[in-house]
Amino acid sequence: MKHIHYYIILIACCLFTACMDNDWDIPATDGSEYGNQSVTETNLVTIAQLKQTYASALLSDANYHQIKEPTQIKGVVTGNDIEGNIYNQIGIEDGTGSIIICIAQGGLYGQMQVGREIIVELQDLYFGAYGKQPEIGTPYTNKNGKSYVSRMPRVLWQQHFKLLDMKGATPIEFDKTKFSNSDYIAENCGRLMTIKGVKFQGANGKRVYAADSDKDAANCVNRALQGISSNYLVVRTSTYADFANKPLPQGEVDITGIFTRYNNTWQILIRQESDVVEK
Repeated sequence: MKHIHYYIILIACCLFTACMDNDWDIPATDGSEYGNQSVTETNLVTIAQLKQTYASALLSDANYHQIKEPTQIKGVVTGNDIEGNIYNQIGIEDGTGSIIICIAQGGLYGQMQVGREIIVELQDLYFGAYGKQPEIGTPYTNKNGKSYVSRMPRVLWQQHFKLLDMKGATPIEFDKTKFSNSDYIAENCGRLMTIKGVKFQGANGKRVYAADSDKDAANCVNRALQGISSNYLVVRTSTYADFANKPLPQGEVDITGIFTRYNNTWQILIRQESDVVEK
C-alpha cells in the first residue's frame, strides 16, 4: 500500500512540474500596465529642439530649468540597467539627438527594453546637465552643496511616460577623427554608438573591467584604450556591473555603448558584456 501511495505522489509531482514548465514563458504585454496612458502628443518637440530651447542649462550643472508648459519628446530606448552598468538611467534618442533620463528605480530594463519607443511628458520635470551631459530629472543637492539634475522619484516617473511599440535601436559608428571636436561631442553625447578596432590599455588576462581596488568615489572604474588619451575617451564601468570582474579582452574589439560625456571626455557606458565584440 505504501508503494502505491509513493507512485501516486511521484506521478502527481511529475504532472505538476510539467505544468510549471509550461508556465515559465514571459507573458506577452503591450506595456499598458506601466506608465501613464493619458500622455499624448499635444506639444511634441524633438530632442534637438529641446536642447536648443534650454541651451543655457548646458553651460553649468547648476543652470537647470523646470519645464512649465506641456511638452513631450518621443524616442527609442537605447540603454538601460540590464546588467547593472547603467544605474538609475535610460538613454533615448529620436534621430535628431539623444538624452539621458534619470530615474530612482531599479529593474528599468523590465519595462523599457532597448528598442522600445516611448513618449515622455516633460511638464514639471527639469532639463539640465551633469558634466555637460544633457539629462532629464529633478534637482538634487549633494553633501558639498552642489545642485544639479539627478534621479526623479519612480512614482513621479510613472506619471510622465507611456510605452509605445518596439522599433529597434541601431548604433552608429563613432568617428575616431573627432575625439576632441566640441561640436561632435555636443551633438552626439548620450547616443548609442560603436567604436571599432580598438584595444584596452593594460589588458593582460588578469586586469578586469572594474576592480574594487581601482574604483573612484562613484564606485566606477575608467579604462583607457590603446593610442587614445584618457583625457579624450574612457570606458567607464561600475563595480556593481554583472561583468565588473570579467577580464578585459586582450585583442582588438568593437565596443558598443551609450557614449556619454563628462565635460570634454567621452565616457562609454557598456550596457552588457556582449557589447564588447572580439575581432
